[in-house]
Amino acid sequence: MQAIVLQNVRILDTRNLSLTPLQHVLLDEGLIQRISAEPLSVEGAQVIDGRGMTLIPGLIDCHVHVVASAFNLGTVANLPNALALLRALPIMKGMLDRGFTSVRDAGGADWALAEAVRTGLVPGPRLFCAGKALSQTGGHGDFRARNDTLDPCSCAYKIGNIGRVVDGVDACRLAVREEILKGATQIKVMASGGVASPNDPINNLGFSEAELKAIVEEAHNANTYVMAHAYTPQAISRAVRCGVRTIEHGNLVDADTAKLMAEQGAYMVPTLITYEGLANEGAKYGLPAESVQKIAKVRTNGLKALEVLDAAGVKMGFGSDLLGETHYMQSDELLLRSKVLGAAKTLQQATLIGAEILNQTGLLGEVVENAYADLLLVDGNPLEDIALLTQHDSALKLILRNGEIHKNTCD
Repeated sequence: MQAIVLQNVRILDTRNLSLTPLQHVLLDEGLIQRISAEPLSVEGAQVIDGRGMTLIPGLIDCHVHVVASAFNLGTVANLPNALALLRALPIMKGMLDRGFTSVRDAGGADWALAEAVRTGLVPGPRLFCAGKALSQTGGHGDFRARNDTLDPCSCAYKIGNIGRVVDGVDACRLAVREEILKGATQIKVMASGGVASPNDPINNLGFSEAELKAIVEEAHNANTYVMAHAYTPQAISRAVRCGVRTIEHGNLVDADTAKLMAEQGAYMVPTLITYEGLANEGAKYGLPAESVQKIAKVRTNGLKALEVLDAAGVKMGFGSDLLGETHYMQSDELLLRSKVLGAAKTLQQATLIGAEILNQTGLLGEVVENAYADLLLVDGNPLEDIALLTQHDSALKLILRNGEIHKNTCD
């Protein structure tokens, strides 16, 4: 791996939300080795002149599904494994092309995909995979139709299926242990009904409290945590009281529930842009009618939820949760959030707070010495114009992951 010297860059400080004077940065062995106000000369290093542009940490998306290559997740769940895998590869490359150098997969992707990226076999972001999301029978991870006789669920063995169906405390404990064994970096549970699944209304609760507590305990025993799909105040508060660390979506959160989250130190990962994609393009691309009807219940509350969570002091991570043909909309989540929270807070959610959620503080989410060299060079100041981060072809001049150049148009 060749060392790289970035000259004449202004670093975006994601802790203090400010820009530094011109700096010079040495990257080597996948790390930020040195940051200096004085020019750096390193024999054999590739030199890139930043010409005063803004150096920011690579963006972090804390809620993706890289195997969700179609709106109808039931269809993807039944694809041959090889085809489901191949369809995920351009989705992963597209995320890196948009400047997302790390993503947390919330169900579907596994250790093998993460390892393929880590070893350079395929282009993509760092993958923090939950493996199969855990769902009870009839829950958000169960895509079986309402047949007279239910076939056994083969979901645990299909790459295209984002979840697996487990029922009962003992089965839940075993499922967590199996997902950890297979390389999951966190555990995902379905703690309420959802939009994209056929048989579970939004207001339904997911697992029993005994099951949730068992899942949390097993994750804790493996030195990791649980992320929970949940929409309603009841589902959110129930999950948080059971020890869940991050709540996904949370569109219907109220002030009391947000206060509880803040008191418990729980994070929220809103995913506003997916409802725009689902509402505008879902039916065209095969989203079932029952799912289309559910969208309105959560779509209109998304921006209000940001206000409620921000007022309560709940830390929020960036999430997109896009499906099928709408993965290209990933960066538009930045624009939606900034309408309510402003550019600075939104940027912090997509960098520093995302690193906290991933348990990667000091390694991701900030440009500091000894952090991973996952970096973007932006022509302009995203603190003043966050839309620059949606201008992938023009404003994103340099994309580095692990100190290796994915894109360079600086010259």
